[in-house]
Amino acid sequence: MTNNKNTHVNPFQVAQHQIEHAVEQLGLPQDVYERLKNPDRFMEAAIPVEMDDGKIRVFTGYRAQHNNVLGPYKGGIRFHPEVDADEVKALSIWMTIKCAVAQVPFGGGKGAVACNPQQMSAKEIERLSRRYIWAMSPILGSKVDIPAPDVNTNAQVMAWMADEYSKIRQYNDFGIVTGKPLEVGGCIGREAATGKGLAYVIREAARAKNLSLKNAVIALQGFGKVGSATARFLGKLGCKIIAVTDIFGGVYNKNGLDPEKLSEYCRETGSVKDFPGGTDIGNEELFALDCDILVPAALQNQITAETAPGIKAKIIVEGANGPTTPEADVILKEKNIFVVPDILANSGGVTVSYFEWVQNNYTYYWTEKEIESRLELKMVEAFNHVFAYMNQLENNVTMREAAFMYALQRLAEAMKMRGWCG
Repeated sequence: MTNNKNTHVNPFQVAQHQIEHAVEQLGLPQDVYERLKNPDRFMEAAIPVEMDDGKIRVFTGYRAQHNNVLGPYKGGIRFHPEVDADEVKALSIWMTIKCAVAQVPFGGGKGAVACNPQQMSAKEIERLSRRYIWAMSPILGSKVDIPAPDVNTNAQVMAWMADEYSKIRQYNDFGIVTGKPLEVGGCIGREAATGKGLAYVIREAARAKNLSLKNAVIALQGFGKVGSATARFLGKLGCKIIAVTDIFGGVYNKNGLDPEKLSEYCRETGSVKDFPGGTDIGNEELFALDCDILVPAALQNQITAETAPGIKAKIIVEGANGPTTPEADVILKEKNIFVVPDILANSGGVTVSYFEWVQNNYTYYWTEKEIESRLELKMVEAFNHVFAYMNQLENNVTMREAAFMYALQRLAEAMKMRGWCG
């Protein structure tokens, strides 16, 4: 199960603390923190949707626009029953940091609707998607704020949103969202971009820590779009994936799981649970496995003060957003576990979203080989920049601290140049 969300951890407060800590470490002016501690704009809207039974149900929709000093706001839209305003604000902050780390010219944004798409029909999800864009359209635009898929949204949802926005503007504006189907301006390779980028970062992290990936033992939490793509790419790199969990359960085999067969099984059944040739495993057991690399690729607040002491992995590479609580971070640092943070590790999605946006603006599209080559270059550069930056710093900072400091330095310099702060 992946749904062990720690409700006592407020992600917005965590994000604010991370920014404040980085500002203090860098000795930046206090007004840098004041500009970054809250979103530039936060919008909450009632989203009325006609359900299949003819009744009107009103959902709550959110959009946070954190900071656009480096470029237009950018960030996914998630449909989830437990999403709230603070989660959206936190994710918009992390998106600003992620774009600065990845050196893509975007700022941070995030959107969400509090709903349970598993209990909705395709037509209801379409009507919800269109109504959300209609409600948020005054603050969106291909040069203003560009949404993308996130938890429980996909290319089809983006196609509906692009179509609705184009109707409002009365001209085609496919660049309003990224992560679209290829037929309406999508980018080849976007669906697997986060997972593929994550695999590149895992490869670089292993290289930096002198760990061979040949038969390296991997434990993976989460087997959605990110987790499944990562597993397949790691399999091609020679890794041995011994355990995988998802929201319904998990599977373990000390001799390794075939990621291609597991992906096929998951597509057929909807879960990795009861995969033939493996035994059941839960998250706490997965976190405690003797493995080389642990990849949390589910939801936030999964590695906590309770689970961190039992982790035996040499390297943790975060595929999810905010999977590690601050208390757990302290424990992992004391255990000398090398953690590659989410804002670096899972930036492949926004990187290829940037490629899609560029192609939409120019109406010229690259080949799959070109996309893959550009993604690998960006991910390798991002990892090496942060790793080198960390090694230049004193006081034994972590990769997470180094990534925040690296990003904050870029943001502070840009804000100073534009006259936003001293």
